[in-house]
Formats: sequence, C-alpha cells, structure tokens
Amino acid sequence: MAAFLRKFFPTILKKSSAVTKSNIYCLYDSQALTAFTSSLYIAGLATSLIASRLTISMGRRNIMLLGGFTFFVGAAVNGGAVNLPMLIFGRILLGFGLGFTVQASPVYLSEVAPPKWRGAFNTGFQFCLGIGVVVSACVNFITSKHTWGWRLSLGFAIAPSAIMTIGALFITDTPSSLVERGKLDEAKQSLVKIRGVKADVDAELRDLIKANEIAKAANQEPFMTIFKREYRPQLVMTIAIPFFHQTSGINIISFYAPVIFRSVGLGNDSALLAAIILGVCHIGSIAFAACVVDRYGRRVLFILGGTQMFLAKVAVACVLAATTGSGTTQISVGYAIIILVLMCTYVVGYGLSWGPLSWLITTEIYPLKLRSTGQSVTVAINYAVTFVLAQVFLTLLCHFKFGAFLFYAGWIATMTSFVILFLPETKGIPLDSMHVVWEQHWYWRRFVVPVQHHQEELSQ
Repeated sequence: MAAFLRKFFPTILKKSSAVTKSNIYCLYDSQALTAFTSSLYIAGLATSLIASRLTISMGRRNIMLLGGFTFFVGAAVNGGAVNLPMLIFGRILLGFGLGFTVQASPVYLSEVAPPKWRGAFNTGFQFCLGIGVVVSACVNFITSKHTWGWRLSLGFAIAPSAIMTIGALFITDTPSSLVERGKLDEAKQSLVKIRGVKADVDAELRDLIKANEIAKAANQEPFMTIFKREYRPQLVMTIAIPFFHQTSGINIISFYAPVIFRSVGLGNDSALLAAIILGVCHIGSIAFAACVVDRYGRRVLFILGGTQMFLAKVAVACVLAATTGSGTTQISVGYAIIILVLMCTYVVGYGLSWGPLSWLITTEIYPLKLRSTGQSVTVAINYAVTFVLAQVFLTLLCHFKFGAFLFYAGWIATMTSFVILFLPETKGIPLDSMHVVWEQHWYWRRFVVPVQHHQEELSQ
C-alpha cells in the first residue's frame, strides 16, 4: 500500500517509483522493512523461553487465553500506529501473543486427539493458519485502494485474537495437563467430554497417571533432562525439524509474496491477487494432507512434498535466470505468471508436508514430563531461524538474485534426506507408547533406554 509505505518506509516508495532505473531484485532491500517484519519473531522467541514453564503450571487452555489477549492488544496498537517505533512495538506484542499460542495450541491438539486421528487433528492447526493467511491477503486487497486501508488491514488482526480468546473460554484443558497439575477429577471429566459419555476413560486415565508418576519420580529439571542421552533422538528432531521448516523458505514466501511478485513484473493489485492464490493453494493442500496423513503416514508426505518443493524452487530460479539476467531486465507478465504457477506448486508441496507435519511431529514424540519443554524448544528454534531469515532475505535476494531460490532448494534437498534417514514413522502410536518407535529405529535405538527400565525404577 502506497500510503503505508509513504508514512513508514518512504525510501522504498521512492525506489519503487523509479523502477526502470533500479535492479528488480533490490527494490525492497530495506532494513527498516525487515525489522518491522522480523520483530514479531524475535518477540516470539523471547516468549517461548518462559512459555514452557507457564504451560506446565497454568495449563494449555490458560496460555491460549493469555496469548489471544496479548495478540489483541498488539493488533490494536498496530492499527493506531502513528510512527515506526509504535508500529514495531505493536509487532512485538503480536510476537508475545504468538509465542504463547504456538506453544500451547499444537500440544493441546495432540493431547486431546485419539491416536488414530492425531495427525488430522493437529493438521487443523496449520489449516487454520492457512485460512488466516488467505483472509488477511483478501483484506489487504480490498483495503489497498484507500489511504486509510493499511490501518484496517493491520487492525483486523483483532478478529482472530478475539476468536481465540473467547473460544478458549468454552473448552476444557487437556487431561494430560490436569493430571500433571494433580486435578484428577477434572481430568476424568475432561476425558469424558473429549471421548464421549459412552467411552471407557478409566484405562486412559490410569495410563496418564502412570506416565505422570514416572515423570515425578525422576524429579529432574525438564530443561536439564531433555539434554540427557536417552532423549537425544527427540532433542535432535526438536531442533532439526523447525530449523528445516524455516530454511525451506516458506515464511519468506508468505512475508514477501506481494513484494516478490511486484518485483518480477506484476502490478500492485495483481501481486496481491497472486498472494491470495498462493494462500488458497496452501489451505487446499493442507486439507488434503489432513485426509491422508493418518492413512499413509508422516514419512511419505514429508518425502513427496519435499521433492515437489525442491523441483519448484529450482524451476523458479531457472526462469528468473533466463528472463532477468542480472536483474536489470524487467520480466514480462507471461513469465511472471509462470513464476506464480511454480510458487503455487511449491506451496502445495509445503502444505502436504512440512507445513502441518512439522508441528505434529514435535508435539507427539515426547513423554508427558518433557512435552511442554520440547515444544518450547521447537518454538524458540522456529522463531530464531525465522527472525534471521526474515532479516536477511531481501538483502539476500538483492545480492544473490535468482540464486536465492537455489539456496533454499539446497536446504530442501538436505531436509528431505534427513527425513528419509532419521525420522521414524509415528502414525497411530499412542503418545504414552511413542518410545517404541525410537527403540526400533536403526540409528536411534542406541541412545534410548527401554521403558521397562523406567517402570522398574518406579516400582522400587
């Protein structure tokens, strides 16, 4: 939006108005713009460092309430911003809200879902994020023609935060969280509400109590326990999966899709429409993934989606290299549409694999005593890498040009190979039996301690 750029980023507006004299890859190379974008994620990183303990002591539901309220305040500040510091302050509040909600929501979904449908339930988290991306892109498109439109666009974020906050008031906390906090009667009531009045919840409740007793018997600091050798497989996944998730380049596409499309020749309205098309492709692929993830498993989708993402990134780089040269040649609308199709192909591959599954895997691989801690590490890694990439991408695009897409293609090839070699299948395994997949894995079994050993310690 020109009015938004004029108020907060006038140097970018000046460069974009002189597009014929500028390198198309460098139009939006601005540290102020990237600071605005990435400030949200450094705030989310800081929040994740304390959210683990709060999620354990206060429960998953209450942390979602706290996150929704904080996000609401941040959206209001952004909508009423009068200068760049106020704008960035609002983004930081949004980051605090995201840090809390992303810590609690995936864990909540994994803990309430039946084992055979856990993949579909947890995929719903990414599906809703995808819907939010499409709605926000539509709002940007509708409001872009008004000088005050950017305020409505930024302030509209109060709507999802209000839904999150109000909705959390009407749900029960997870049985695992209630058992962890010693509220056994409420845990049973929660199980009855989640599984149905006709379900036999006593056996599941006993398993949860047993897992909690094992955790308490260890009586160790979670952030120290997670680094023990026997939890090496989970820790590696907790670090590697969010790291690879971000180095796939998806958030760069999400942040800067309109910027990229304007840079390669689409006008402002066309660029915003292209971002909407990307979002629709994204949620469509996530919906498909939700239908098949519990039938075919996590590994198959990771491998197929990663291969598709890799080929699409390489193809985008080839088209840009052939049509733009060093960046001084304006690309035609026809080639810009080809790039849009290739990016849609990439986004579909992401929606089938790393989009929903990166949140699913990291919430289902840990025992109860480390689940919140593991998710905290996941969120911290996610936001740390996102912050760095968001801060440097526009500069990277300016200097590497089409090579920036090859940079991400290399990471996609690496992370797909990692999945093939080191990620076990977790489809249909109950959370309190997940140790089995590590004990049977060709590489990780050398690290884990059989669960019978823990049970023997508890009985002594």
